[in-house]
Amino acid sequence: MSTDSRFTHLIWQEEELSKMVDGGVPFPMLSDAGGAIGSVYGVYDEESGVDIRGRFLIAPDGVIQAMEVMTPPVGRNFSELVRQVQAFQLVRETKGAEATPAGWTPGKPTLKPGPDLVGKVWKVWQPEKE
Repeated sequence: MSTDSRFTHLIWQEEELSKMVDGGVPFPMLSDAGGAIGSVYGVYDEESGVDIRGRFLIAPDGVIQAMEVMTPPVGRNFSELVRQVQAFQLVRETKGAEATPAGWTPGKPTLKPGPDLVGKVWKVWQPEKE
């Protein structure tokens, strides 16, 4: 979502994103003309009339699971966004019985939260072996 029009999003998808990500971005882009939604999330810059770059992962129950706000000169990492969505989906599917350690990717070991894990994460999660 940005303050750009849906027509600008369409051109951006066709002329830019589809060349950077196979098939383009696989989710709808929405227009926040006037910055009403950006204001709610604290990313609307009234002086310039645009939303600054913010990314919010929101669970189906409406709870924000993750957020990232960046200034325009620093690009985002689409692969990291997809990885985080997959991690949050796994945690949600397992109802919290599994947690994903830093750098986790699908198919890699997860952690089983609980008292037995305290002080022993290093034994279970060994990133140098990945």
